[in-house]
Amino acid sequence: MSVPESVDRVLLTAAVVVIIIAGAGLLTRIWRGPSMLDRAISLDVCAALIIAGLGAKSAFARDPFYFPIMLVLAFLGFTGSVGIARFIAVRDRPALRRGADGTESSDGRDGNDGREGEAR
Repeated sequence: MSVPESVDRVLLTAAVVVIIIAGAGLLTRIWRGPSMLDRAISLDVCAALIIAGLGAKSAFARDPFYFPIMLVLAFLGFTGSVGIARFIAVRDRPALRRGADGTESSDGRDGNDGREGEAR
């Protein structure tokens, strides 16, 4: 084994060790929470770690077989994150209130913004 190959193996082994340590930290964050958003972000990072693990396996084997799988996982992770973010944004949106003049306001005021008589 030549020097570049041995350096390659050492760096890939270090990358796998870092991925495993990150996975352990990720599992503790999913388990402990404290909020649903923390768990959702942890699941998104989990998809990234799976992609990184497949990339390391591909580099060890010097085989591009896993590249399409990594691409599909990246797409699914992205769409899952966007879906979760939209769900949380809708859930955390403040309720709209009707003012005295019939307009809707989300900040709790009665439809005007403190500028009496001014054109908007």
